[in-house]
Amino acid sequence: MAINLQKGQRMSLGLSNVTLGLGWDPNQSTGADFDLDASAFCLGDNGKIPQDEYFIFYNNLLSPDGAVEGAEDDQTGGASDGDDDEQIKVNLSKVDAKIKEIVFVVTIHDFKARNQNFGQVRNSYIRILDNSNNAEIAKYELEEDFSIETSVEFGRLYRKDNEWKFQAMGDGYKEDLNYFVQKYTT
Repeated sequence: MAINLQKGQRMSLGLSNVTLGLGWDPNQSTGADFDLDASAFCLGDNGKIPQDEYFIFYNNLLSPDGAVEGAEDDQTGGASDGDDDEQIKVNLSKVDAKIKEIVFVVTIHDFKARNQNFGQVRNSYIRILDNSNNAEIAKYELEEDFSIETSVEFGRLYRKDNEWKFQAMGDGYKEDLNYFVQKYTT
C-alpha cells in the first residue's frame, strides 16, 4: 500500500530504480492549452549542478551518468488522460557519487502570455513508482491553492547516511524555468 505524504514529510526509499510520476489536470475554462514541464536538477554538496548536463528537462533527457532520464514534453497537458503527465526515471545505483540530491520542479511554460498559474491546475501530485513491479510506493498531492504561483518544487531525492530518501516539498514560486536554472547554477 502506498504512503500518502504530507508537505515536508520524508521517507526512506529502500529501492534503487524508481520513476517519479508527475500529474496535473488543467481547468478547462482557461481557453489555452497548458504546457507544464517537469524538470530535475541533480545537485552536488554545494546545492548546484556540477555541469549543465545534470539539468534534466525537455531539451536534455539524460544525465551524464545515465541515472536520470527525463520525460518527453506533453505540450498540451492532454496526453495522460488522468494518469502521470510526465515521468522521470531514476536509477539510484547509477547516480554519480558527486550528486547528493535531485530536485523535481514543474513550471508552466509561457505563463505570462497565456495568463496561467497553478491556481488553474488541479489534482497536482508527485508519486514514486518501484520500477521492478510498477507499484506506487508513495504519493504527495498538492493541496494548497497556489493561485499566483507559476512553478512548484514538488519534491526531492537526497542521500543521507549512504541511503536515498525522498522529501515532499510543495514550494510554490512566481517564476519560470530560468529562475531555477539560475538558482541551481550560480
